[in-house]
Amino acid sequence: MNTQPRASQLDDKTIGELREIAARYPEARSGLLPMLHLVQSVQGRITPEGIEACAAILDLSPAEVNGVATFYTMYKRHGVGDYHVGVCTNTLCAVMGGDAIFARLKEHLDIGNDEVAVQRQGDSRTVSLEHIECNAACDYAPVVMVNWEFMDNQTPESAVQMVEALRAGHDVSSTRGPRLCTWKEAERVLAGFPDGRVDEGPTAGTASLAGLEIARERGWTAPGPSAAPAKEAADD
Repeated sequence: MNTQPRASQLDDKTIGELREIAARYPEARSGLLPMLHLVQSVQGRITPEGIEACAAILDLSPAEVNGVATFYTMYKRHGVGDYHVGVCTNTLCAVMGGDAIFARLKEHLDIGNDEVAVQRQGDSRTVSLEHIECNAACDYAPVVMVNWEFMDNQTPESAVQMVEALRAGHDVSSTRGPRLCTWKEAERVLAGFPDGRVDEGPTAGTASLAGLEIARERGWTAPGPSAAPAKEAADD
């Protein structure tokens, strides 16, 4: 089921940071996407107040901001959990077990797509679930993401263990990245305010580098820039 806690108000500090984001760009409206992420980092979702604040700063209409906010699935109109779990159900992940993972998590959490699990007595964090499209991580299928960090080569059992660790408040690290932070903390990073974890954990893994290693073994190199075509002689 979805929970809809009261959204925090946008205080002067947040308004100042929204203006700071807009000032980063030659065209202020280019800052809208990170500004919306900042709204989510404070309010947990995109609210009418957040839309109006972004519109006023960027000299846009609320309808223009709303059109952007409703286009991208990363922007939410309802609250999500402290940890938003996305299961890739696109073709490769699905046939490798993504559908089974999603079905198992729905059953385990007793929720449907894009819903928040009830916080049980003893849980310190909440979890929400969503099926998502390809994350360009097919070499690690089936892939689950938590607040947009990769959890590779998952199984129904490992996914259940992961969400239980998250609900209990234990530290969980992504397979190719840092320790998982909360939804609001991740949204602040996407707004352009680093959290100091950029170099924490591994990055590219063995599967992603396999092609590079084969190329090195076989002496393959990328082709150089082609020679410019000869200028055709002018017609007499």
